[in-house]
Amino acid sequence: MFRGSLTALITPFRKGKVDEQAFQDFVNWQIEQGSHGLVPCGTTGESPTLTHAEHKRVVELCVEAADGRVPVIAGAGSNSTSEAIDFTKHAKEAGADAVLVVTPYYNKPTQEGLVLHYLAIANAVDIPIIIYNIPARCVIDMSVETMAKLAEHDNIVGVKDATNDLTRPQKMLQLVGEKFCQLSGEDGTSVAFLAQGGKGCISVTANVAPHLCAQLQDSWHLGTYEDAFRVRDILAPLHEAMFVETNPGPVKFAASLLGKCAPDTRLPLAPLKIKSKARIEEAMRAAGLLN
Repeated sequence: MFRGSLTALITPFRKGKVDEQAFQDFVNWQIEQGSHGLVPCGTTGESPTLTHAEHKRVVELCVEAADGRVPVIAGAGSNSTSEAIDFTKHAKEAGADAVLVVTPYYNKPTQEGLVLHYLAIANAVDIPIIIYNIPARCVIDMSVETMAKLAEHDNIVGVKDATNDLTRPQKMLQLVGEKFCQLSGEDGTSVAFLAQGGKGCISVTANVAPHLCAQLQDSWHLGTYEDAFRVRDILAPLHEAMFVETNPGPVKFAASLLGKCAPDTRLPLAPLKIKSKARIEEAMRAAGLLN
């Protein structure tokens, strides 16, 4: 259903507000550069500090600018099930192709609670749902058994796996087969994830290197593995630089170097240190993204 390089989009700000023009220009550039899909209002889009009105507006702007050229997977998660349902309903009304629903952070639900949470959303809205499993931010980890149980629901179609556990895609493949779309949530292991049965990557780095990230995925799916490995090695230092400080501070600064937006983030994210900026710029130059 979904494959390749899907960009976890940044949300540009200017003077404290969403920069709508910069965002839509950015969406167009992503598509022109070959990205296979777009994911607004995820962690990289600073969803925790967007108001509900801003969140919904960003989804609408993305769908409008994409205009059906590539799939839009709208971030719709919340640690409140009712809020997640509301975001999911809005995403469908806005024309999104699917939603990305993060495991409920802070509440620390049991595995049973996770099942009830996702089933409530899947039963409330008829739209493809991708589970976002990221224990490092949410504290909880959805087990493969729980995920396989949820995969029985027609609307729950895949996972963004940010566990960095490369045994998981193979385990899920054995439990649910090819029908369940497994997407990596970690740029640095995206090729290894493909080798273990994955279909693509929801990528942070693709914000600033969309062509290279798409080329890596295309090369793998075409079976030209040497080219995939070559691009992997070019991107490796850039992946590391994108997380030299908390995401999305580094990738927003990198995007600003390309003239795509201001580097502004919202508190509690702090401005980047000078040392971090230098490392990011160096990695961008090494990848051939800056003259």
